[in-house]
Amino acid sequence: MLKKLVVWGASGHALVVADILRLGCEYNVVGFLDDISSEQKNRLLCDLPVFAGRNFMQDLMRSGVYHVIFGFGNCEARLNLAKWSQGQGFSIATAIHPNATVAAGVSVGPGTVIAAGAVVNPGARIGENVIVNTCASVDHECVLDDGVHICPGAHLAGRVSVGRASWVGIGTSVVDRVRIGAGVMIGAGSVVVNDIPDGVLAYGVPAKVIKRL
Repeated sequence: MLKKLVVWGASGHALVVADILRLGCEYNVVGFLDDISSEQKNRLLCDLPVFAGRNFMQDLMRSGVYHVIFGFGNCEARLNLAKWSQGQGFSIATAIHPNATVAAGVSVGPGTVIAAGAVVNPGARIGENVIVNTCASVDHECVLDDGVHICPGAHLAGRVSVGRASWVGIGTSVVDRVRIGAGVMIGAGSVVVNDIPDGVLAYGVPAKVIKRL
């Protein structure tokens, strides 16, 4: 029997996550959870109900839903809500698209989403609640800390490290052995050739620090 699961989030990325799970044979997605929009009543997303906020979580548990995964991009929020959900007794699911390539032996933490066309090569380590988005690549021996988001079409060369809750924008390229700190945002289409310190916005070709966040 498939395990009942709710996707926390009710917009575009939540649809992607739900579709990945639909293609698997482990979870039955019962609906989406939205604690941001005030217009919840009778709302459907992909023909599934949208539940009104975290106060509904215990009702879901009483109906046999014990698993949750996060379908939104905010990195710190995914980590905070994962901790909260576990405190309520929920298990955090993982979603790996069948058309993603994940090398044997790669460690993938709970809550992580690896989308269609993504590639994760040998020796990489993927933390908890990470997103490796559509057609992104994470090469050999990279380390992605908890909450990282590697956006669609971004490419990390070998032995790159990305710190906790950092965001690597769409189409970005990162050369080998670069360290991107925690709480960083790398703008779309950047080329990162040097280390990036914690807590900054950086972008450009080559990427330069623009401001502290």
